Amino acid sequence: MISSMTGYGRAQEVIGNKDITVEIKGINHRFFEFIARVPRTYGYIEERIKSVLQSSISRGKVEVSVAIYNVDTPDSEVAVNVELAKNYLETLRASAAELNIADDLKLSHLLQLNDVFTIRKKADDEEAVLSAVEEVTGKAVNSFVAMRRTEGSKLKEDLLSRIVSIENAVGVIEEKASQMADDYRERLFQKLTEILHDKNIDEQRVLTEAAIFAEKVAVDEETVRLRSHISQFRQLLEIPEPVGRKLDFLIQEFNRETNTIGSKVQNVEITKIVVDIKSDIEKIREQIQNIE
Repeated sequence: MISSMTGYGRAQEVIGNKDITVEIKGINHRFFEFIARVPRTYGYIEERIKSVLQSSISRGKVEVSVAIYNVDTPDSEVAVNVELAKNYLETLRASAAELNIADDLKLSHLLQLNDVFTIRKKADDEEAVLSAVEEVTGKAVNSFVAMRRTEGSKLKEDLLSRIVSIENAVGVIEEKASQMADDYRERLFQKLTEILHDKNIDEQRVLTEAAIFAEKVAVDEETVRLRSHISQFRQLLEIPEPVGRKLDFLIQEFNRETNTIGSKVQNVEITKIVVDIKSDIEKIREQIQNIE
């Protein structure tokens, strides 16, 4: 089934001591383009996320946002530089003794000294984080793909309705083009009768002229190819793989054959039908741009 390149997916899970949320947004693009927004300290997870996405998505601009929070346990810890603290104390006490100042140093004084106490982020188990992010990303991708397929089903309905419209129009063109040749032969015979009055008319000559005209306006080859393209188009819509590029190429062939018919047949009714077909082709082309 076809998939749209537009979609949204989200998943949130608590795994171990990590609360992980992954959001995915997608829009149409000629190729696969990946944009990741992850916490600064978790930059190493980007490649794993990209790998998970590419296993299910082949085209489209995909933006992924990841939020990671610690649960129950803080993600930072206080570190004490004991050696520096000792050095501070020794220096201060020595200075106090030398200056004959009372030694009233307390722990609160140490808190005011630079670099004795520092707050640092706890080291994560990177493999555990990668595994957890991969799991949550996979669930977000499933949600994202499901929405793209839902949108794809709607696109498919619209495309099929327009293909039916084109197919019906091709049938009308075939009928009218055939009728044009018959009408021309009849008009030619009547014209010659008026000119020659009662003289004998070379019926073979009339048939030859009519055949030449019929060949000039014949669109059999074009309509046969159009019907073939219509059949291929329907088949592509049923293939369980990305077909956006193939459909884009095929609709160009639709346009080529339709233009040829329009240039061959100088008939008001057929010209109007050709314009209608081209309108449907353009709408199909626009829809195809959003198909994976």
